Parts: sequence; C-alpha cells; structure tokens
Amino acid sequence: MSAPTDRPATPPFGELRKLPSGYELHYQARGSGPAVVFIHGSGPGASAYSNFKQNIAPLVGAGYRVVLPDLVGFGYSAKPTGIDYTLELFCSTLLELLEAIGVHRCVLVGNSLGGAVALKIAIDHPERVEKLVLMAPGGIETRERYFAMPGIQKMVSGFVGAGFDREGLRRLLQLLVFDPTFVDEALVEERFNILQLQPKEVLARMVVPDLTPDLPRVRCPVLGFWGIEDQFCPASGHEKLLRACPDSRIVMLARCGHWAQLEHAEVFNRYVLDFLAH
Repeated sequence: MSAPTDRPATPPFGELRKLPSGYELHYQARGSGPAVVFIHGSGPGASAYSNFKQNIAPLVGAGYRVVLPDLVGFGYSAKPTGIDYTLELFCSTLLELLEAIGVHRCVLVGNSLGGAVALKIAIDHPERVEKLVLMAPGGIETRERYFAMPGIQKMVSGFVGAGFDREGLRRLLQLLVFDPTFVDEALVEERFNILQLQPKEVLARMVVPDLTPDLPRVRCPVLGFWGIEDQFCPASGHEKLLRACPDSRIVMLARCGHWAQLEHAEVFNRYVLDFLAH
C-alpha cells in the first residue's frame, strides 16, 4: 500500500495491514532471511523508524529480514481513543501483524516499552521467540518507580498537559540521550510529524504491569544494553534480568542515556550481529 499524499514526508511510510482485531498496524520490512523484529519505545511521536534507523542496514547487510512495526497508538498505526493502552493490547496486535506477514518465529529487539512487549511475548509465547535483545526494557519495575524517574515525569506532564511544540519536543528528546547532539533536525521532524497525529490517551492511559515475578520464565538467550545515564528506566534493572534469566548477558554503557542503539550504534550493531550469529 503506498502512502497517500497527505501523509508527512518523514518518517517514511511502509505498509498498513488490517488485523483480525480490526486495528490497522503500519510496518516496514527490509531484506530477507531470518526475521528480526524491532519494537520501539513509547513517548510523543515515537515510531519504529525513528527508534532504529541506525540499525537497519547492518542487519539487512548481514542477511536478516528486518521488520519495523509501529505499535498501536504510535507511528502510522491506528490510534484508537476511549481505551486503555495495555501491554496485552500491544502484544496481541503485534502478534496478529507478525502472523499476517508470515513471521512465526523470530528474534525480538525491544527498547523501553518495546522491551516490555518483547519480554511479555517471550514469557507467554516462548515458541515464537528465538532470542531477545533488550535496551533498557520497561515492565520490570513498579509504576511508582518509573514515574519517579525525571525523564518520565517530564514526558507525561508535558504530553498530557499543554502538549509539546517543536522546541519542547526537542528538549524532551534530549533527555533520552547523554549527548544532546544526537537529537538532530531529522529526528525532531520525524517525531513532531507523528506527534500531530497522536492522541494524548496513548500515554495517559498506558498500563504496563511489573513483569519481575515472571522473568524466570524467559528461557531464550537474552542480550541487554543499558546506559548508566538513563533518565527513564533505572539502570539498576539490569541485575534483575541477570539474576532471573538463566541465559543472559548485559552490556553497560558509559556516557549513554536511554537509546543505546542510537548513541552507541556501531557498538550495538556489532554486539547484536555477534549474538545472532552465535
């Protein structure tokens, strides 16, 4: 399906797929080979492309099929109002999309909210997940613990309150990184364009439980990344994963915020490719 002319020029548009649940989910797919599905985080204007654009080409070049879905409520996917945005909703619609495009078993790569989605699918549907790559995953602390983090406080108060203009969005995005120069004009434009389409309920009514008690049910290999300057997900969460998941390893990164895959893209891509190959 091609993009109608009234859609913004960026982020790039891929395909929309109507799901059995009635929702439409947008995705992009690049390359061929074993499937690696990248699941983005939340926040104003978030999309899969903006989260992972530095990681697509290396994996495609190494012979993988990279799938970039926009979760319900984000990117160019459906953004229903009058509902709670639960972890179950994110997982069930994503699984519907993967089934529709013929991805029955894959590697899941999840950042923040996407990490919680990846963990939940690995816990409930282990037959679907070959390996997990997690970058500062959500869903492993209490809601109170997350909302005490300075980045989440500013994100929620701004988005649900008066909303963000372009400069307010830029300041928020700079909280996601250690080095603010990573928030360039292209990233601000991509996020701002999607933000114009996004109802406030997406964040105001998001419900993500603490999956800590279920983490020992993750039996597949896990590779994690965490920036020690993360203002959104406490870096101490890495120990929970290491203690609960028997086949796990975590890369801790200095001078890094919430987006390891962006701020340390070369290191991230190299570790991920080695993890997938071995």
